[in-house]
Amino acid sequence: MSENKAYKLLVINPGSTSTKMGVFENEKMLFEDVVRHEKSEIDKFDTIAAQKDMRADLIKEMIAKHNLDLNEFDAIVGRGGLVEPIDSGVYLVNERMLHDLIHSTAASHASSLGGIIAAELAHQMGKQAFVVDPIVVDEMDPYAKLTGMPGIERRSVFHALNQKAVARRCARDMGKEYEDCRFIVAHMGGGITVGAHRYGRVVDVNDGLAGEGPFSPERTGALPAEPLVRMCFSGAYEQKDILDKISRSGGMSAYLGTHDLRACERLIKEGDEFAALVLESMAYQISKEIGAMVAVLEGRVDAIILTGGLAYSTRFTGSIKNRVSLIANVRVYPGEDELLALAEGVLRVLRGQERPKEYVG
Repeated sequence: MSENKAYKLLVINPGSTSTKMGVFENEKMLFEDVVRHEKSEIDKFDTIAAQKDMRADLIKEMIAKHNLDLNEFDAIVGRGGLVEPIDSGVYLVNERMLHDLIHSTAASHASSLGGIIAAELAHQMGKQAFVVDPIVVDEMDPYAKLTGMPGIERRSVFHALNQKAVARRCARDMGKEYEDCRFIVAHMGGGITVGAHRYGRVVDVNDGLAGEGPFSPERTGALPAEPLVRMCFSGAYEQKDILDKISRSGGMSAYLGTHDLRACERLIKEGDEFAALVLESMAYQISKEIGAMVAVLEGRVDAIILTGGLAYSTRFTGSIKNRVSLIANVRVYPGEDELLALAEGVLRVLRGQERPKEYVG
């Protein structure tokens, strides 16, 4: 492999509310294509695993629309999913990982489909498929995992790819190395995770998928345990109904019937006081989670970073800034760098700068 060669990469990133594809020549993005999914479209599928063919067809349509030849790509990389906890890094999608993505956890989060679809396309090419910094990267301190109930431990499930990519970008902007910094990073999208980054490791973070932390556009966040238990045993719901309420149809969506922050803000402009309360409550809960991570970092924070799709809203980020700006400088990086972060990870492998890791489950 050569550092001077121009590598061409196909990057696939399925999220809870979108399917994204990017084509890169080295670090330069030649173009990006995005399909946004309405809640009504997603709700047609009983599980995320059932969305695989729909998402794969979208990627194939994007490839055809741009007259791309799969054989021109040096590698395909997909966003990693809910496999077993692993170290940060670049992984080949081997048979063990593919098995776990398909059979174990693909029903839990759309990111699992990234590795599956990448592997299918790579097989057609006779090339390799990769994932980078999956959402199960686990760097949590041991004492962050106890819950008070033996048999249930806190998990490290978060937007690892974007949190780490944006933290590195912020460190560069500050003239520092990521490994020398102490950051609090709030990724705010369809799900919301707030991580404490201490010298290059995310030592604590809320599991936004399992019901920790702030409520989000489509997830409930943390709930009082006793009324939730009563609801589960009321006889009115099956297990899948409760899980759907927690991870797919809770939060802002449950209150307002939409997971689109822009629709929420339109309601507010039209005088909807309840929509204003919901938006302010979500910002309040994120601020409270940021405050918790201040304690994790012993009160020493170089910057608070707000990122993800919700960070495009100055109203929303302004509400958070009002509550946390006395703690540390607040830096806003709207959207996410996930496509570039995926490409950069694979380029390090193709150039021989980093060895791909093997997933053993």
